[in-house]
Amino acid sequence: MTDPRHADLSVPAAATAPVAPMPGDRLGGAITVAAILIFVLTGSAALSTLIGQSGAIDGAIDRVLMIALLLNVALILFGWRRHAALLLAAQNHAAAEARAAQLAARDPLTGLLNRRALIEEGGAMIAQANRRHKVVALVLLDIDHFKRVNDMYGHGTGDTLLKQVAAEVTDAMPPVALAARLGGDEFACAFLFDASVPQTVERVAERLMSRMARPFVVDGLELHVTGSIGIARTDVDSPSIDALMRSADIAMYAAKKAGGREALWFDASMERELKARNEIEVGLRAAIANHQLVPYFDRQVELTTGRLVGFEVLARWEHPTRGLIMPAEFLAIAEESGLINDLSFAVMRHAFCQARDWDPGLTLSVNLAPGQLKDAWLGQKLTKLLAETGFPAGRLEVEITEAALFGNLAVAQSIVASLKNQGIRVALDDFGTGYSSLAHLRALPFDQLKIDHSFIASINDNAESAAIVTAITRLADTLNLAVTAEGVVDEAIEARAKGLGCARGQGYHYGQPLDAAQARMLLAERGLLMAHPVPEPADLRRSA
Repeated sequence: MTDPRHADLSVPAAATAPVAPMPGDRLGGAITVAAILIFVLTGSAALSTLIGQSGAIDGAIDRVLMIALLLNVALILFGWRRHAALLLAAQNHAAAEARAAQLAARDPLTGLLNRRALIEEGGAMIAQANRRHKVVALVLLDIDHFKRVNDMYGHGTGDTLLKQVAAEVTDAMPPVALAARLGGDEFACAFLFDASVPQTVERVAERLMSRMARPFVVDGLELHVTGSIGIARTDVDSPSIDALMRSADIAMYAAKKAGGREALWFDASMERELKARNEIEVGLRAAIANHQLVPYFDRQVELTTGRLVGFEVLARWEHPTRGLIMPAEFLAIAEESGLINDLSFAVMRHAFCQARDWDPGLTLSVNLAPGQLKDAWLGQKLTKLLAETGFPAGRLEVEITEAALFGNLAVAQSIVASLKNQGIRVALDDFGTGYSSLAHLRALPFDQLKIDHSFIASINDNAESAAIVTAITRLADTLNLAVTAEGVVDEAIEARAKGLGCARGQGYHYGQPLDAAQARMLLAERGLLMAHPVPEPADLRRSA
């Protein structure tokens, strides 16, 4: 859909430049001019002879002059045709150059400007805005979860959707604006506005968000997609087109991180946050390679006897300058950047090696992040790690959250089956906070339920929490599943959880998580270290 309101602000140079004469064109013109001069001279001589003969026509005209006259006519015709042909070729060449220039400036799929053209024309727009004491706004739109459309329906459907979104972007813009597709599913538009009326820009963003909230119809399919929008302006830390695009991109990333479906103005705090995030990501890569990610061990206690039965492995980052960094600061970034699997396996390797010579009755629980459940080979990789470290599969329990199962149930079933076949126990973590707990219990062979700490912490103050815990323990008893209460912070909560049927407790009531040395010291005091340690596997000795 082409709207005359959104015509280009500039015309490609090749379309307006005069056609340069070609060498053949000059030659044809010279032949024509020479032929005409010869014709005039020869024709004048012939006419003079004709008049001087007093009407004696037959045989009176000199044959040489007549032949010269006819040859000159032929030369004129040849020169004219040559000139016309070369002129047409020059025009076609100029048109082809103009077409090539247009293609170089346009996205071939949507017809919008491409990134290079937006940078060129956006710079000119900023210069124009400065002269007119106006401000340039850049609105950057990214389609949320667009990859899912390509994966489910194919790239043809995805391309059609992009065309429809491009049309909507164009339609939402003011009469004079630059609209561009920057690549993939990212669109940008730039336009002038009065600095005192930012609502002008916000209305444009609102129109776009409103349209993205409605389904797009492609070949009879209703596609429900949303968008994240970042907005930047030239009078706020973005005086150049490059800075403007970067600021809008940062704001768009912040909108996407907040859950999408909203438009955010760029703020300097966003850039600081992004810089800190990038520093953590870069630092994580080095930390994994340098073995700075270490396990801490959170005690799990049998409520009826008070006996220590195991530990949950928690990740900590021993930063060389910042000290101990808690997982809340880096786990989400590790998932977003694709580092979670390397990080998780590094921590598990360290934990397995530390716990090989602990009492055989002590178990280790490890958490699997949602992103790890997308790896169909996860079970095999974990089994390989157990073999390399010499840690018994029967002492390992893998914890999976309900949120991790959402959308990945088929892969999760395959992973869980693989783990169970190796003798590894599987627990459903944070039970009661997910989307379909009962369906997950039916679909996957769990060994244990871990009740989310939010219910346990308020078990003595909130009747609803107590009722939920009661219902979970009764359900677990019917399904022959053990129940662990997370978040036990004092003796009263411990007693109530025990009374409601929880078999195990975990939380600060039993002490802070321990590093490897502290855990070993505790186990030594309780006589829970093996008298004859399991030999270290040969491959680990070699790598050390």
